[in-house]
Amino acid sequence: MPKTAPKTASSKKTTPSAAPEKQPVYVPGQSPQMDAWFTSFFIENHLDHFSNPEKAAAEEQVRFMVYTEPNERYYPCSDKMFDAIIHRKNSAHIQKAYNQVLQRLLALIDRQIEAPWEKTYLESLIINKYQHETRDEIMIPSRLEKRLMRIYLNRTHIEDPYMFEKAQRNANAQALLDSPALKKALNHVNEAALKNPPKTLDDIKSQIASLEFQRLLCLSNTPELWESDGTLRHSVEDYLAIFEKPFTGEGLQPLLAFLGFGKQHPPKRRKILWLADEAGEAIVDLAVIRHLVAQGDKVIIAFKSGPLYTKADIHDFTTDQVFCNAIGQAIIIQDPSLNKNDLVRTLRGDTPILVLSDGTNENLNLILVSTTFARIFKEVDAVISRGMDQRRRFFDTQFQFTQEIFSIAAEKDGSVSILYKPRHPKVIKFSHQDLELKAKKIIDQMKHAKDEGMTVIFYSGIIGSIPGKIAMAKKIMSVFVDHLKMQSSLTFIINPSQYYEPGMDADDLMFMWEIVQRSGMIDIWRFQTYDDIVTAFQIMNQKIPPEWVGKDATYSTGCTKEMAIAVDVQHSHPEMQIIGPARERFMRRKEYGVGSMYDRRLAPACKV
Repeated sequence: MPKTAPKTASSKKTTPSAAPEKQPVYVPGQSPQMDAWFTSFFIENHLDHFSNPEKAAAEEQVRFMVYTEPNERYYPCSDKMFDAIIHRKNSAHIQKAYNQVLQRLLALIDRQIEAPWEKTYLESLIINKYQHETRDEIMIPSRLEKRLMRIYLNRTHIEDPYMFEKAQRNANAQALLDSPALKKALNHVNEAALKNPPKTLDDIKSQIASLEFQRLLCLSNTPELWESDGTLRHSVEDYLAIFEKPFTGEGLQPLLAFLGFGKQHPPKRRKILWLADEAGEAIVDLAVIRHLVAQGDKVIIAFKSGPLYTKADIHDFTTDQVFCNAIGQAIIIQDPSLNKNDLVRTLRGDTPILVLSDGTNENLNLILVSTTFARIFKEVDAVISRGMDQRRRFFDTQFQFTQEIFSIAAEKDGSVSILYKPRHPKVIKFSHQDLELKAKKIIDQMKHAKDEGMTVIFYSGIIGSIPGKIAMAKKIMSVFVDHLKMQSSLTFIINPSQYYEPGMDADDLMFMWEIVQRSGMIDIWRFQTYDDIVTAFQIMNQKIPPEWVGKDATYSTGCTKEMAIAVDVQHSHPEMQIIGPARERFMRRKEYGVGSMYDRRLAPACKV
């Protein structure tokens, strides 16, 4: 039998009938003690980027996925859990969640470890760590579970405690999909549907596609089908009864509308991020996904990066042949830090199903996901999340996201629950098609200028490399470019700062400008010098602020990347001139912080 959590100083008893007092919403800046506890919350949970930069994402990357207001910080837990932790109240709620984590680990030890000495040792070790981590009630339960599970895996050297159970579930699910009875049931047409048939072939096709989609959803939310091996005993009537499951929640119609059933002819090709959940379920989900692919959609499936009980993870591809065969010819994205240009090329490929790890061993933690996952989240048209565990992180929270979220989960009463959360109305999204269109308009302007006999000059300078100084950087560039225009006749000078729009990050800008820069339309590529900056401040009749003293294009991460592009373009267009600091000086700023406009090495000094 699983052990009960030991009584500790932090196990506060509350009267069962006493409802916890509702606490006011935490607002930073009102109490230094609360602010310190808030910061400690992120540090102790290893969620603070400045304390744990290799694991925890910077706020710019989190904003790829979560819309936050100024001075608002995202936390990866439910509002109820966060309120209990931040106000240090409602201990019963926290302790209940902690104890559930402990019981799962102790049950796992009891299930897998037979040697009495080793079992007692592991139980004691887990309980010791549990008592230490839960003493202050600052730990998010999922983070506690991750740490306890890591201790168990490291001590036992078991790669995946549920490997064989997951493989059996997958095999059962595949047998279900291969069942002649299921195929016959999926192809069944009710007589009632023939009494008032649609009037056009397009409507008939759309109604059939919608019906099959809903039937597959009913199937993929019936876990008892693969959690036991009795699937082959199911008849056509059994499956038809499953297809009659009710849909609950408000999300079915928004989901059908998003997928274009009955609306778009030909169908729009959507990009969908599908967050997989349980083993077995994921195999049936693949049937749903293949149905969406047949409608013209591209689906990117995210799995866990490592073992988490019976959740499907990325390593199942190498350990489970059934899983590997089910995924078929999908491409696995292995680079956890894919840049935007490479990602766009991957998304534009012909392969309709892509697979990646989300970078975590937790149900859903958007602070710890990989950069590639964050960028995909930003690029897709919607996110479909599976299961109740992931649902809590999307729906039991005040936060809204940069994409539409659909959550699909099986309810205990047998219904299929679909919830919908629209993306935040203030989200500004630039698709790569949008950026390409903007680039084309600029190229058309350059071509028109050249047709008029003008010299095209592209001016590269500091815009975002000094954090918090974007407005001044744009003003410096604009003043100096206007100065150049007054000095020269028949010149068309591109000032990149004039094309910046709210919502654009470094990914967007570099993607757009590289298209322009490689167009072959540039006659002179000028990089900002310190003399340019001095001239601009002289024109403005201002002294040079200390942060601008000595700066030039070599300080800019974007300009460093652009110099490499300029040299490459010059090989194809040797008549293009490059003016500015010496090329060999462009070596200080190598890589953006993800989503930011300054070098990632500046991040520790730029916490503003």
